[in-house]
Amino acid sequence: RTYGGGQQVYHMGDSNRELFVVKKGWLFSHTEMADGRRQIVKLYLPGDIIGFPNGALHHSDCEAIEPAELIAHPRRSLDDFDGDNSTHKRLLNAALREISAMQDHFMMLARKSAMEKLASFLITLAERNGRPIGNHTTCALPMTRGDIADFLGLTIETVSRTLTRLRKQDIIALETSQT
Repeated sequence: RTYGGGQQVYHMGDSNRELFVVKKGWLFSHTEMADGRRQIVKLYLPGDIIGFPNGALHHSDCEAIEPAELIAHPRRSLDDFDGDNSTHKRLLNAALREISAMQDHFMMLARKSAMEKLASFLITLAERNGRPIGNHTTCALPMTRGDIADFLGLTIETVSRTLTRLRKQDIIALETSQT
């Protein structure tokens, strides 16, 4: 299935009938708080699996950041233990990576400074999505400053200020706002 940037894959409360493998594009899951603030809970890149909530309903919204292509699998693939062992192993490993990533995200939100949060975020993206160019790594960043702020629990102003500090200290270079 294909989704355009900004298009919803599912909404909180929707029935959870499928798991999705990200083939192309970036997506995120988010929750809207009662006061209108948004918390981005998880960022999905190619190779990630989307749709692991506990129970029959999704606990967040999922949205494509940019045009994305997903491969849908029936959720019963998780429940059918008589099925393909390699599929079960892939799903188990994906679930374990998801738990580890959520633990890292929780630690980042709870204990790191703004500089540490942004640096950790950029390092993780470079490790997952970067391409070496000489002694440096280039990385696509299709998220807006607002999306980054909502993921890191910061304000847009703090994200912009911190990126500027990292750039002025020659720790990062911004080719464009998206690279």
